[in-house]
Amino acid sequence: MSNYIRNIVGIAIVIVLIAVSYAAVVYVGTYSRSIEPGSYRSFSVSGEGKVVVVPDVASFTFSLITPGGKDLGKLQQENTERVNRASGFVKSEGIDVKDVKAENYSIEPRYQYFNCNPVILREGGSENARPCPPPEIVGYTITKTVSVKVREKDFSKIGNLLSGVVSAGANSVSQLSFAVDDPTKLENEARGKAIAQAQEKAEDIAKAGGFSVGRLISIQEGGGYYPQPMYRALEAKVGFGGGNAAPAPIVEPGSQDIKVNVMLVYEIE
Repeated sequence: MSNYIRNIVGIAIVIVLIAVSYAAVVYVGTYSRSIEPGSYRSFSVSGEGKVVVVPDVASFTFSLITPGGKDLGKLQQENTERVNRASGFVKSEGIDVKDVKAENYSIEPRYQYFNCNPVILREGGSENARPCPPPEIVGYTITKTVSVKVREKDFSKIGNLLSGVVSAGANSVSQLSFAVDDPTKLENEARGKAIAQAQEKAEDIAKAGGFSVGRLISIQEGGGYYPQPMYRALEAKVGFGGGNAAPAPIVEPGSQDIKVNVMLVYEIE
């Protein structure tokens, strides 16, 4: 009876060892294939999705540059009055208060430098160089920059806004750009097109190569591309004291391409 039991136990142990060994082999094979597929067993394809869209928001900045003397309080008051005048004009054109905000404010000293040629003084038979005085602060320059966001419904006012802020006292108007206020939905659409193109390309390659497309191993995505349309710049010559603006420039938002690039890596079957 004991020999019979020992035989049964021995057979059971052998069966267990065989099952464990088989499971280990299967696991190792599956794991190695999942983490490190050889280049000879995988291939990659790329795809690009593009969505053409008309921008729905425009942005620009204007600056008030006020140079003056040492009376900083007076200079700040003058700069503030000019900023308020230019900002008030923008708001009077129907631009929402939340879309007009200060971006930068700076106070910089202005120096007078002395051109000192070496002068030799003779005293008691010795020679001494006259010292050159250090640069002297003769005044300050205050610069405040304000950003303006224009919504699609007000695009027809952009030209008047650009020239109007100059008439209201702005010394500089720059960085007009167009964009899509919320590009998420459009990016998703472009991404879907890119993946569909890559999948179709993978099937074509597999058919030409005589193999089947296996599981998707990885996917990588490149950033979107947003070209900025150009516009005709202001022709007004503006100095520190302000100036008369040229006729309002013609500004067209044009269109933009939102592009998404993807790369898919498939296993070969």
